[in-house]
Amino acid sequence: MKIVVVGATGNVGIALLRVLKDHPDVEQIVGIARRPPGNDGPAEAGFGGRVQWVAADIVSDDLRSAFEGADVVVNLAWQIQPARERGQMHLTNVHGSRRVFDETLACGAKALVHASSVGVYAAGPNNKLVDENWPHTGISTSSYSRDKAAVEAMLDRLEATHPELRVVRMRPGLVFQRAAGTEIAHYFLGRLVPRSAVRPRWLPAIPLPPQIRFQVVHADDLATAYAAAITRDVRGAFNIAADPVLDVERLAAFFNARPLPVPLRLMRGLASLGYRLHLQPTDAGWVDLAAQTPLMDVTRARTELDWQPRMAADAALLDLTEGIRDKATGPTPVLR
Repeated sequence: MKIVVVGATGNVGIALLRVLKDHPDVEQIVGIARRPPGNDGPAEAGFGGRVQWVAADIVSDDLRSAFEGADVVVNLAWQIQPARERGQMHLTNVHGSRRVFDETLACGAKALVHASSVGVYAAGPNNKLVDENWPHTGISTSSYSRDKAAVEAMLDRLEATHPELRVVRMRPGLVFQRAAGTEIAHYFLGRLVPRSAVRPRWLPAIPLPPQIRFQVVHADDLATAYAAAITRDVRGAFNIAADPVLDVERLAAFFNARPLPVPLRLMRGLASLGYRLHLQPTDAGWVDLAAQTPLMDVTRARTELDWQPRMAADAALLDLTEGIRDKATGPTPVLR
């Protein structure tokens, strides 16, 4: 089986390559990235030459030769920043995904596995879990969510017109790992937040609205779910998250800090002001996303993918915070 992984050096990509390289059903792996490490680079360590790296931008470069002969295409490519260059992000996230889907059809692949997100869901309840049938129309005030919903709408049309193609949508919560520490800090923390402070016992209080609660999964656990989706005869969407749900009380206990509930409107206003003043890199849409997206039921992944996370959500958070503190990075430098 030949697997083409688009966005192979990202938060999930390297973890997935580590799983696929030893899978008995996988004969060839092609890793596509804008800045691949190369077959003799640090990311190749431990892969034993199993990965063929291809440098390509999914927005503008020719992908045909890299996709040729693929049995499964995995699309992980996605931009979260630069948020202030909305047109550039839309080109990569929506237009780039469309090009990946077109090339998947052109090369005759049997399956397409796409990296969606909990962010694709419409606003939902905070007192029960929702399954994969919850509307995937997004949160309108979040550009990230709108793009995720737009791409899944494309997948709806693709499935309707090409039923012979096995389409899988992976919908994880936040994806944490040590190696993503610098990247996530770069994307989400402002200049006013010292990286050394993001650790237990260093934060005096956790000021968050009580509506904000989220699910996470470690990148290695998510990679095993992807591998199962690639190699099993499954279709459709899969929610992926580990227990427990992280809310204000649990985060305060994790950081050995005092929970400090603040009004959602105040948090949203501060986020908007900080973004306009260039004090932090994310707009208020991320507050809306954290407050409105539903909590996911992962029963389908556990039963059909035989998936069980090895790392609890708070352990994944610890791995990430240590990576932020130590300025850990992946195989390629974080873009400015």
